[in-house]
Amino acid sequence: MRFMTPTQQDHLQSILTRRDALRIGGAGLLGLGMNHFLPGQEVTRQVAKAKSVIFLYQFGGPSHVDTFDLKLEAPSGVRTQFNGIASSLPGVPVCEHLPEMAKVMHKVTLIRSVHHTMNNHNSAAYHALTGHAPPLDDIRLRDSIELFPAYGSVANRYLPQSAGLPSFVALPHVMSDGSVTPGQHASFLGRHHDPLLITEDPNDSQFRLPELSLPAGVSSERLQRRREMQSLVNSQIRSLEAQPLAQGMNSYFERALSMLNSPKVRDAFDLSRETPEMRDRYGRSTYGQSCLLARRLVESGVKFVNVYFSSNIGGQKTDSGGWDTHGFNNTRQYPILKAWHLPLTDHTLPVLINDLDDRGLLDETLVLWMGEFGRTPRINDNLSRDHWPRCYTVLTAGGGMPRGQVYGASDKQGAYPALNPVTPGDLSATVFELLGIPADTEMRDALNRPLPIADGRPISELIA
Repeated sequence: MRFMTPTQQDHLQSILTRRDALRIGGAGLLGLGMNHFLPGQEVTRQVAKAKSVIFLYQFGGPSHVDTFDLKLEAPSGVRTQFNGIASSLPGVPVCEHLPEMAKVMHKVTLIRSVHHTMNNHNSAAYHALTGHAPPLDDIRLRDSIELFPAYGSVANRYLPQSAGLPSFVALPHVMSDGSVTPGQHASFLGRHHDPLLITEDPNDSQFRLPELSLPAGVSSERLQRRREMQSLVNSQIRSLEAQPLAQGMNSYFERALSMLNSPKVRDAFDLSRETPEMRDRYGRSTYGQSCLLARRLVESGVKFVNVYFSSNIGGQKTDSGGWDTHGFNNTRQYPILKAWHLPLTDHTLPVLINDLDDRGLLDETLVLWMGEFGRTPRINDNLSRDHWPRCYTVLTAGGGMPRGQVYGASDKQGAYPALNPVTPGDLSATVFELLGIPADTEMRDALNRPLPIADGRPISELIA
C-alpha cells in the first residue's frame, strides 16, 4: 500500500480547496465535505411506517399551558390568560387563537409528558434536535464534533438515498443563541451527512436555489472538464485508500455533479410551480412558504426536512422571533403570542397537515411540532412565563402515529408528568423506529467508539 508524501498531500489539498473546485454549485452547502467517514454499524432495516419526516422546530420554547395543554381549572396565576375552544378531538380544547388548528386535532397525537432537565436554550435545543442530553446544561454550550448528530443526519446515514436527491434538508435559518446552536448537522458522522442548508427566503419573489446553480462564468463544458480533476483525485484515492483525508471524496464530487444536473431536484425547489391559491393558503411569510417547500420536498422523495420557526429565541418584538416570551415584562398575555406566534402557527400547521392528508401523504409523512421546552405553569412576577423543561407538549401527526390521541398527561398545573413520562431520547427512538431504523442501532464517533443512535426506548403504544 502506497501513501502520499507530505508534498503530495499538500498538493491534493490545494486542488480541493481552490475556489473553482469548492464552488461546484456551492457544494460546501450540500454537506459534501472532505472530512473522512468512519464506518458505522450496518443495520437490517425493518418495515418503515414513515417514508419522510417534517420537523417543525419551534426555537425558544412554546408555552404548553397556553397552546395544547390548557389548565382551565387551575388557579389564577397558573391558568392561561387565553380562553379555550373546543376542538375536533373531544375533550381536548385548544387556545382560542388557534381556531384552524382546532379543526384538525382529530388528525394529530399530542404527547403531553415530555420532560428533561436542560434549562438553557442551546443545551435544551441540542437535546431536542438530537435526542441526546448534552454533557452539561450551560448557556455557553458550543457546537463541536464530539456532540451527537441531528436526527436527519442519522436518517441520511442509515436510509437509502433517492438518486440525485438530498436526504436531509434544513431551512430557512441557522439557529443560534449567543453561539450556533448544536445539533443542526452531522457532527462525527461526517459532512457527507450534513443537511442541504437553504438560507434563502422562500417567501422572496426572487427565491431560487443558488446552491444548485452553476457559478457565474461556468459553462456546461467547463463543468464537464471538472470531471477530469475528479478523475485525478479518484486515481489518488484508489492508490491511497487508507488515507482518512481521501475517504469520501469520490462521492463528494459525484453527488454534487448529480444534483447540479437533476431536473427533479430543481423542480422540487421551484415554488413557482405551486398555484397562487396554494401559496396563499400557507401564508406569504418565510415560515409559511418554508412549510410549503417542505411538503414539496417530501413529495419528491426527500427523507428528512427541518423547518426552523426562527433563527433566534425571540426578544421584545411582536412581529418576529422565537417563542421565548419572558422578555415582555409586566405585560399581560405576553403580546407576541397573540400578535405573532399563534396566528402564524394557525396559518401554517393545520394547512400543512391537511395538504399532506389531501395528497395521500400524511400516513407516510411524520410531522413533528416541538420546541426545546415549555414554559413555567406559574406566571412570574413580571407577568410572563419562564423556561420549563420538566413537562411540556410535543405535537405529532401522520407517519404511522395514531390519529386523534393524547399520550401521557401532565399534573393539574402542567408542571410535571403525571402519566407515561417521555424523554427526548424516547421520542428520537420512536422517530427512528417509524422510519424503519431499529432504535438500538449503533453508530461510530470520531474515535470509532460505538454509540447509540437513540438514548431512549420507542413509545410502543404509538407505533404498534
